[in-house]
Amino acid sequence: MDRKSLIGIILIGLLVATWVFVQSMFTNRDVTPEKTQANKEKLDSLASTIVRASSAQDSAATTGGSNAVTTQPESMVTIQTDRLRIRLSSHGATIRSWTLLDYQPWYKDSMPEARVDLIHPGVHEFGFSFRQNNGSKLKAQDLNFVWNVGGDPIRVKGADSVVVKGTATLPTGGTIERIYTFYGDRYSASTELVLSNMEQTIPQTNRFVNLEWSRGIRYQESSTVDESNNAVALASYGDEVGELDATDYNAPLEQSANGNIKYLATRTKYFAVALIPPVGFDGSAFYKGIRYGAPHEGHVEEYSLTYKLPYTGGTQRHKMTLFAGPMQYDTLANYGLTGILNLGWKWIVKPIGEYFMLPTMKFIHNFIPNWGIAIILFGLLLKVILYPLSITQLQSVRKMQLVAPLMNEVREKYKDDMQRQQKETMKIYSEYGINPAGGCLPLILQMPILYAMYAVLSLNVELRQAAFLPFWITDLSVPDVILSLPFKLPLVNIDRFSGLALLMGATLFIQQKQVVTDPRQKGMVYIMPVMLTLMFSTLPAGLNLYYFVFNIVGILQQEYLKRYSKNKLTLADLKAMPKKESWLQRKMREAQEMAEAQGRTLPGAPKQGQNKPNQNRSQQNQGRKKSR
Repeated sequence: MDRKSLIGIILIGLLVATWVFVQSMFTNRDVTPEKTQANKEKLDSLASTIVRASSAQDSAATTGGSNAVTTQPESMVTIQTDRLRIRLSSHGATIRSWTLLDYQPWYKDSMPEARVDLIHPGVHEFGFSFRQNNGSKLKAQDLNFVWNVGGDPIRVKGADSVVVKGTATLPTGGTIERIYTFYGDRYSASTELVLSNMEQTIPQTNRFVNLEWSRGIRYQESSTVDESNNAVALASYGDEVGELDATDYNAPLEQSANGNIKYLATRTKYFAVALIPPVGFDGSAFYKGIRYGAPHEGHVEEYSLTYKLPYTGGTQRHKMTLFAGPMQYDTLANYGLTGILNLGWKWIVKPIGEYFMLPTMKFIHNFIPNWGIAIILFGLLLKVILYPLSITQLQSVRKMQLVAPLMNEVREKYKDDMQRQQKETMKIYSEYGINPAGGCLPLILQMPILYAMYAVLSLNVELRQAAFLPFWITDLSVPDVILSLPFKLPLVNIDRFSGLALLMGATLFIQQKQVVTDPRQKGMVYIMPVMLTLMFSTLPAGLNLYYFVFNIVGILQQEYLKRYSKNKLTLADLKAMPKKESWLQRKMREAQEMAEAQGRTLPGAPKQGQNKPNQNRSQQNQGRKKSR
């Protein structure tokens, strides 16, 4: 790399660092993450108190002193299936806990009995709300429901199911029923909201009930930043999928969906919640999101999902399937929710991950229970499949290595004449049949596959907490940190280093040494491995393991071609081969001919009228001779 290129890279890095610093100075995040969280909890508590007091006063005024706000103590019903443990509250027949029995949070080592609970502590989730005749808003948790079941917990296994019903009676005479059907082998529940005789409670001008999932999903991983980077809300309606991503601190966002809605959903990195209406549902919904600060320079995003359900009088039933579980592909497919998974670009990358990589990795894992070994085998399989592209790339590299001495001679001979240097370079390309883009095109064709692999290994819940080597890589879904610094490095903003990322960087350095022949690009041999090592230190161990294996195989292929290939190319072989001008060669030649025809020079060459140093000296000497 020449001096100008190196200075350019350094200046770009400084510019990016300055931009990040300036942005952090003007963020609307609170002074500290702890203050943000404390303020949010204080506001939530205050808002809850105000709503309850307001509802009590409004209901008392409307019903002549009777109180619709519950004053009875909260009681719980616990349902335990093969996969879930759910706690339902009598206050609103809401969900207080939705625990996944097969999954543990990130702090499992210190609390082995802990399991993933998707509900935030203290929250009444999956509630409803509506406006009353007096204009006040009534929330589900303001009503006391009576359950039709006795005994606790209620157990259901396998293909069996159990129905749990809660009923609340309003002072106006109307009733609200909430019916849950739980299954032994599912991550979902079938629900019904039944409204009867609510004409005296819900005004004719606003006869709607909002069915809500209000606080998103409780984070389960150690990095809130990693969780938030994957957290969004989604709505599938008609032929569209709307996505909402809250990226600014303390700036709520909202979107709406209308028509044939298939589902509303929100996700984090590995878990999802979806509200699925009956087929053919035609109505309206809206979804909101907000980001706020969290400790240790983190941030949290919460998303709410709301269906606007009409009430036209009499008795009306609204059915809804509630899914809350892991983003495991086959599980999501059972509910038509595979669109929740972020597997890359819809028309290029996603099909590769969805229809090839996921099924193939699952097939290998059926025989190899260790996910680390399965990833290694899959990397080898993918290298075999990509062999035609890889061999084309390696052959192009070999050709460039053969003509490298000739290219260096041209650069040295015409170092003061860029136009002549360009012309002679094109002549070498033409004489030896070299395509300048021959090594780039195969790499570009591999990019969608590599990106699909990144998406599959980064978001595959089956790799979560899966061990490869018990003494080193104990979780393939997080970086395998072997070194932590007490401070963060400037520019790159990292303080932890991954062992596999270091190995990947070392193998990349070897690959660069094998293929880089241009002296002007030798700086890249050192810069690229260092940069990628720093970047990849934040990636999951499973992904770095794959890239490490991929690099090892590439090194072996290159060494084999160099040492043991039966048909070793020589300059004479290249010169004797039939020549076919590539598109890039033709365009470069046409540009060169056009420049010469118009009397112009190519970029970097001396301008018209400018003499080269040796020509100036020759003319000066001739002038002196004539004067004598």
